[in-house]
Amino acid sequence: MKTKTFIALLFTAFSFVLGAQETTYTFKKGDYSGIGKWYMGREIAHVMGYQGMSWLERSQREEEENSALLLKNMRIRPEDDIADIGAGSGYHVFQMAEMAIDGTIYAVDIQEEMLLAMKKKMETNAVNNVKLVRGDEKTVNLEENSVDKILIVDVYHEMSDPVAMMRSIKKALRPRGQLYLIEYRAEDPEVPIKRLHKMTEEQAVKEMATFGFRLKENINNLPWQHCMVFVKGI
Repeated sequence: MKTKTFIALLFTAFSFVLGAQETTYTFKKGDYSGIGKWYMGREIAHVMGYQGMSWLERSQREEEENSALLLKNMRIRPEDDIADIGAGSGYHVFQMAEMAIDGTIYAVDIQEEMLLAMKKKMETNAVNNVKLVRGDEKTVNLEENSVDKILIVDVYHEMSDPVAMMRSIKKALRPRGQLYLIEYRAEDPEVPIKRLHKMTEEQAVKEMATFGFRLKENINNLPWQHCMVFVKGI
């Protein structure tokens, strides 16, 4: 009798956990730019494939985004270990590598083509403080407490499993580390980006709170994007 009771309780507990996992996300038809998967009222956008690499390297990007100011906002020190999540072709990676000369820049991406593009740049320019990391939809594949700063530029809204990914990211960030979440401002209709590829500060703060991050500041000096600085909550 006790065995049957134990099995019943075990089954109930398993069903509860499974049910909680299933209700983390909802699935319904939405925007053509989305994957039909929703988190906290936000539809997750399609990932930009490596075929769009030329857009990442466009000549007008500095004027539109002012990455030099973004990196200045990060207050990068020579000894910093920094992870660029969704590094793409390495637009920010190699700029940071010149600044964190005694640290390591972890260039994380899930697309092999992006990693190959960065590898070619590393070899061409003899860069030795960048480490390429192949992530996947659930993990950034970084060691625990391995980085001082994490940069996520216009990528978070495309993460198909943000819960798993942010757990992995939080684990990799050192206790006093900072997360720089950069997203196009959805509050501004003048920002010429598709709706699902923008986020409001309110939505970002709400989602980050569920992962144990709190907003330290939103540095409001970029042309089109939020520069939100998050730290681990107390």
